[in-house]
Amino acid sequence: MYRDQSLIPTEAIRLAALGILTEGPKKYGALAVEVRHFASRMLGPTLDILGTSIELLRYEGLIETVGVRATPGQSLTADSTVQLTEAGRTALKELLTSRVRAPLTDLSKLVIALKLRFLHLLTQEEQRLQMEMLIELTESELARLNDLRTQYAESGNLLGDWLAQDIAQTEQRLAWYRQRLQQI
Repeated sequence: MYRDQSLIPTEAIRLAALGILTEGPKKYGALAVEVRHFASRMLGPTLDILGTSIELLRYEGLIETVGVRATPGQSLTADSTVQLTEAGRTALKELLTSRVRAPLTDLSKLVIALKLRFLHLLTQEEQRLQMEMLIELTESELARLNDLRTQYAESGNLLGDWLAQDIAQTEQRLAWYRQRLQQI
């Protein structure tokens, strides 16, 4: 049975938080600020993303407190130190190797940015597979944009100019992915 393994907004936040914790234990407040900062700089403030509680990761066993432990009924404080668990490492790998949904949206760009930020955590083969997936996604995006331009962009109108600019950026991104794939 086919299952779309594209990430949804809450999973993008999971990817960010778990990836950041691979660098070592962090204060819960600092982790929340870093995740919020990255996501809001990529997307702007949005409740779909920023309304997601990182504390849920503790209840799911993906992160744990270090030192004085909060009981399951207690919330973490900003000064609570948290770290990644083995279950968290497994979940992170699943998130890093998931597909990115086409067409390219702001959420897709956030997911790609997070994948690129933490790509080094995967094996070389997994890194190659992710870059190949990004190449395939970008080729599909390029085909979609070219089709749109062919159908709706009449000579001399602003839509045609705008699409030409978007196509040029997509072609640059595709070349960049291909170059990076060769370096892995």
